Amino acid sequence: MRFQRVSKAVVVGAAMALALSACAPGGSDSSSEASKSTESNGGAEVTNSGLADLGDVTTKDDTIKVTVGAPEFISYNGFTPQTYSTYNSAITDRMFAGFYYMGTDGTIYPNKDLGSYEKVSDDPLTIKYTINENAKWSDGTPITVADSVLAWATQNLNLNSGDKDKPLFNSVSTDLGDTVPKGPEGAADGKEFTVTFKDPDPDWQLQTWMLHPAHVVAKKGGLSTDELVQAIRDGDSKKLEKAAKFWNEGWMTKPGTLPDEADVPVSGPYKLESWKAGESVTLTANENYYGTAPATKNLNFRFLADTGMVQALQNKDVDVIAPQPTVDTLAQLEGLGKAVSIQQGDTLTWEHLDFNFAEGNEMNNLELRKAFAMCVPRQEIVDNLVKPLNPEATVMNSREVFPFQDNYQEVVDASYDGRYDQVDIDGAKKILEDQDAVGTEIRIGYSAPNERRTNEVAAIKSSCDKAGFKVKDAGDAKFFAPGGTQERGDYEVALFAWAGSGQITSGQNIYSTGKPQNYGKYSNEAVDEAWTKLATSLDPAVHAEQTKVIEKLLWDDLYGIPLFAHPGLSASGSDIQNVRHTATQSGIVWNAEQWQRAE
Repeated sequence: MRFQRVSKAVVVGAAMALALSACAPGGSDSSSEASKSTESNGGAEVTNSGLADLGDVTTKDDTIKVTVGAPEFISYNGFTPQTYSTYNSAITDRMFAGFYYMGTDGTIYPNKDLGSYEKVSDDPLTIKYTINENAKWSDGTPITVADSVLAWATQNLNLNSGDKDKPLFNSVSTDLGDTVPKGPEGAADGKEFTVTFKDPDPDWQLQTWMLHPAHVVAKKGGLSTDELVQAIRDGDSKKLEKAAKFWNEGWMTKPGTLPDEADVPVSGPYKLESWKAGESVTLTANENYYGTAPATKNLNFRFLADTGMVQALQNKDVDVIAPQPTVDTLAQLEGLGKAVSIQQGDTLTWEHLDFNFAEGNEMNNLELRKAFAMCVPRQEIVDNLVKPLNPEATVMNSREVFPFQDNYQEVVDASYDGRYDQVDIDGAKKILEDQDAVGTEIRIGYSAPNERRTNEVAAIKSSCDKAGFKVKDAGDAKFFAPGGTQERGDYEVALFAWAGSGQITSGQNIYSTGKPQNYGKYSNEAVDEAWTKLATSLDPAVHAEQTKVIEKLLWDDLYGIPLFAHPGLSASGSDIQNVRHTATQSGIVWNAEQWQRAE
């Protein structure tokens, strides 16, 4: 099943993709339109947006090859800010089980293979989890409450060496220590635990209570599993330092070299088999998996640039591709006729330009941000690059609600007056002159190669250079890599996408002060306060109200510039069954354990 996604978003760098962005705080049913798509070719009958019922499955001794992009695999631990990407997650999500998974439209389904959960109290919000008795790691170690305690620890800022800004665990999610102060309560070696929330949490089902093997982390930290759990519960940061260092770094290896097999047991249907640097990672079926067996023994993830995907599919070098949608790509796929099946549909992923608010960066100046927003040709970008794929596409003027969702226009009307809808070169030029800033260099960073983003930057340069900016294409294959351009802050504007899955509160991790996914170091106390109100209420009316507040504040500050919602596009060989489009950040591989080659 799916790796239980942190209730946050994921960056889609377009050639890199971190998984980031909330869906719609305006209402849980507002994403229904996103489920419209071309459904699977052959295979089991689909009755809802969840996994198909394949009946009794016998794993077929075969290999299905898939590519979701060129970026190299990073780590078995895909939960750090440096490794949490849609590209890395495409692989790691096959290896880890959580208590839920997302259907194609963002609907939450329980993962009954791992266990079950139930709300036992609203005040305080208390949830009981039960792990299946036969659930175990691939090395035979039972999956227990200890593993959930570790998951809580990795997201706990209160475990630190004296500074909450420097937690022991370098996690992409950091709020569970305060959200659930006591953590999972239950015997460490048991199969049942409860969690009690300090405040109501509208996304409680999306919290991550299962991640990595506690017995491995304990051993690497010089502790027994019981000692690890006790140290976590005691808040004994000193005792946990060695274990946390391993969690942060111990699974990071040079490309092409897998960690020792004993260090990477899995809880899901697939485990790591091999890694060829710059070429591919192969997963093989977990013979000790306690749930429904995967339909195909091996999944081979190829690292291919978007420009070579269609040819690779035509040549049968790969079986499933997930390219960045472009007009040319769609035309090429349609030209292959019945040899392929094409999956299309709306997605909960959106393109945006984010400013860098780091001290000393030119974009700290609101007036320069306004000038840049005036010259970005958003309508031209949508008309030329998106509408040919989705004739209904529009310029996106919200961050938390999508144009195809019911409450979109209501939110936009309350938060944005349309001032940046039309290009205003003269207005932008006047601001630059008044600010004595003519000639200001704007480095637009993004994960390259990416044809569509290269075209976006070219369109922006053509327009904004006329206003007096000097736009530079700063596309870089390592833009999102550890130590790369994004992490160093070597840009004025970042161009990427957030991919969401229906979370109500995931945007808090992006826009609130000091949060892990707030890459541009933006800070506004009013935004922080609004997110706190939204994230601690179960009332949809509060969610709707605070979403409007947040959107208006982000527009007033010009946190960044939303561009458009991504059209979804993927394709598979006509002989591959059960490949299904999804609107969520999981991408085309969301149900890869169900893929099988037709006889």
